[in-house]
Amino acid sequence: MQTSDLLKELRIDRDTPRRRPRTRWLAVAVVAVLALAAGAWFLWARVATPTVRTVAARAAAPAGGAASVLDASGYVTARRQATVSAKITGKVTEVLIEEGQRVKEGAVLARLDDTEARAQLTLARAQLAAARSQEGEIRALLAQAERDYTRQQELFGRQLVAAQVLDAALAQRDTLRARLANNVEQVRVAAESVRVAEVQLDNTIIRAPFSGVVVAKSAQPGEMISPISAGGGFTRTGIGTIVDMDSLEIQVDVNESFINRVTAEQPVEATLNAYPDWKIPGSVIAIIPTADRSKATVKVRIAIKSRDSRIVPDMGVRVAFLTTAPAAGAAPPPAPAVLVPADAVRGEGAAAVVFVLASDRVERRGVTLGQTVGAEREIVTGLRAGERVVIAPPPSLKDGDTVRVAESGR
Repeated sequence: MQTSDLLKELRIDRDTPRRRPRTRWLAVAVVAVLALAAGAWFLWARVATPTVRTVAARAAAPAGGAASVLDASGYVTARRQATVSAKITGKVTEVLIEEGQRVKEGAVLARLDDTEARAQLTLARAQLAAARSQEGEIRALLAQAERDYTRQQELFGRQLVAAQVLDAALAQRDTLRARLANNVEQVRVAAESVRVAEVQLDNTIIRAPFSGVVVAKSAQPGEMISPISAGGGFTRTGIGTIVDMDSLEIQVDVNESFINRVTAEQPVEATLNAYPDWKIPGSVIAIIPTADRSKATVKVRIAIKSRDSRIVPDMGVRVAFLTTAPAAGAAPPPAPAVLVPADAVRGEGAAAVVFVLASDRVERRGVTLGQTVGAEREIVTGLRAGERVVIAPPPSLKDGDTVRVAESGR
């Protein structure tokens, strides 16, 4: 083959149109359409599936067969609480307490400046010593005067001295007796002055009036403290506040329309707001015989039978007043009712229903309603404790619908 023929075969023919690879673009378009379809289906599924919140139904009656006849809210209070102050006005030199510290009765909480009190005690002791030293001198002189008077009586009986000498010896003896009596009284007064000075010195030491826990520290070294308010905001009236944790109790305000359900020594079950799963047994101490006309409530005192460091003053608490447990041999009580949020119930009377969560679907279930307990509704039949119900079910929710749980309650 000639060289020219080879060159002709290698030449590119630019007049012939070039074909584009359409197959590749077609594949890309198909993938894009499928992706859009999948995204649209996913969005439709999310919109079509309602999002609900659920909560577990809880038993309305506690263990032991005692049912709640009334619920009320209140606070933990301390019957024995004191803001400790000093008996005198003085400057604080030392504070030995901190919040949360446990103290015993008589423990030193703080000290005041005792310079003046110590000086007064030293002076009183010196005066007592001086009075006692004078007593010794007077007793010695009185003993001599007694002997002189006895001798003068003997001499006067033998008519060797005049009556004037005998009278002088008698006067000397009586004078010393009077001085001794006066000195004895001075010693007693000086001793009392020492005791007063000791009390004044002891008043500079502030002690705990009872055993308890310090809940507030009110003064610092260098501040002035007084048992009464001095005004101006520059003088403290207390070192700190102590609470006797053994005196804690619960006080609740019961609506006067339901106070007839409460009796003395009635068992109760308390639940602290801070520990909703902890049931604390208690009993009614007394119903305070006065009503609050502004709130139409009556105050009830409740004893706490379970002592625990988690119970502190001013905690919020919810109290369930219970009926008495059935006697031994009595018929077993009916199945306990359950409580659910009031907005979990749709309808009233015979038409009342709730939606119970089963896996990822809901079951529409008819229930029998009981009384309203605060923000909850009692369900007598149709629901068991522990089953989860939908809170505020949307109007479009139907039996067997698939749902998504966004947030569950207790």
